Amino acid sequence: MSEQAGPSPVLFFESINAYQKTAALRAAIEMDLFTAIGEAGRTAGELAARCEASARGTRILCDYLVVAGFLTKTGSEYGLTQDSAAFLDRRSPAYLGGATEFLLSPTLTGAFEDLASVVRTGTTPLGGEGTVEPDHPVWVKFARAMMPIMALPAREMVRRIPLPTDRELRILDIAAGHGLFGIAFGREYPSAEVTALDWPAVLEVAKENVSKAGLENRFHTIEGDAFEAGLDGPYDMVLLTNFLHHFDARTCEKLLRRVHGALAEDGRAVTLEFVPNEDRVSPPGSAVFALTMLATTGNGDAYTFAEYDAMFRAAGFSHSELVELQPGMERVVVSRR
Repeated sequence: MSEQAGPSPVLFFESINAYQKTAALRAAIEMDLFTAIGEAGRTAGELAARCEASARGTRILCDYLVVAGFLTKTGSEYGLTQDSAAFLDRRSPAYLGGATEFLLSPTLTGAFEDLASVVRTGTTPLGGEGTVEPDHPVWVKFARAMMPIMALPAREMVRRIPLPTDRELRILDIAAGHGLFGIAFGREYPSAEVTALDWPAVLEVAKENVSKAGLENRFHTIEGDAFEAGLDGPYDMVLLTNFLHHFDARTCEKLLRRVHGALAEDGRAVTLEFVPNEDRVSPPGSAVFALTMLATTGNGDAYTFAEYDAMFRAAGFSHSELVELQPGMERVVVSRR
């Protein structure tokens, strides 16, 4: 019989020093280290020359990134892992390095500087409703920085949620941001007219992406607050992507009643969210998102499917179903009018 392992301080030290992993990854992205390795730089000396850095500093950073799981090492040569080649080499179409502009912005990181006080008060230290204050400038940064991350779930949503092809369609994209979700459905369905609702400055980013997609003739905008702007229905589908988690349940229900009223009789609301299981601690990526909402919003949360189902039913929807997306941490709630 094997003896049970005793307590270990490893998790404590890994967690208390986690800021170093963030700093190392950010430094490597800023130096374009992953791209340099992908372009055939292999040794610390070669990489130092390509990245205009010291050989000592480059070696130590690369070794750290090997331990952290971002690089491989054979002898004195470094290589990219499969994930790093896909997401951290600037030449890859799935490059995610630009997301640091939003994810590590002072607005977000600053909200965690005194988390104990946030927990004691139960709300964000950013003032008011935090990042969901009207026309908050962080969302322009979000719209530009997060596009590569959202491209895959947008394509997967189109694949998993079919629409009729025998008639004209109207789609409303609420809090559209970069507009990628509406654009993805617009590309798939030539008969679809897509309307994006967001703050004016954010919509400028969506318009740029619509122009690149060649959908200008079928794309419309509504400027303003999703809780107050005229929605101009009826729509066959309303997209609610990464939006409801910013508010408490009662506020969500208020918006969902507006969505219900804007839908056609056979219309659907399609909600992309971090949806934890009923235990609220799994799956990890969805469960921990609640902490982000605690620090950055007045009353936001990561809601379970049962909670979303209750919100939609309270707003008049007949029923909802949970759709899994692969890969990724988010799930889709499809709600029938």
